[in-house]
Amino acid sequence: MCLAIPVKVLRIDGQTAEVELGGNLTTTDISLLEEVKAGDYVIIHAGIAIQRYDEQEAELTLELIRQIADEGAA
Repeated sequence: MCLAIPVKVLRIDGQTAEVELGGNLTTTDISLLEEVKAGDYVIIHAGIAIQRYDEQEAELTLELIRQIADEGAA
C-alpha cells in the first residue's frame, strides 16, 4: 500500500522540480503534468509527480498527518 502525501513545489528547472515536505527538500520529475508552477502542490509516486493537488486540500491533508504523527508519538 502507498500513502500519497502532497509536497510543495519550490522551483522548476525544465522537467524537474525542487519540492519540500516538512523542511526536507528533494527533486522530482514533473514531465507528466502540465503547467506546474512554484507554489503548487503535487502528489509524487516513485519520484514522479503524478497529480496536482489543491492547496487547501494539501494543507488539510498535511495537518491531519501531523495530528496522527503527534498522537502516535504520545
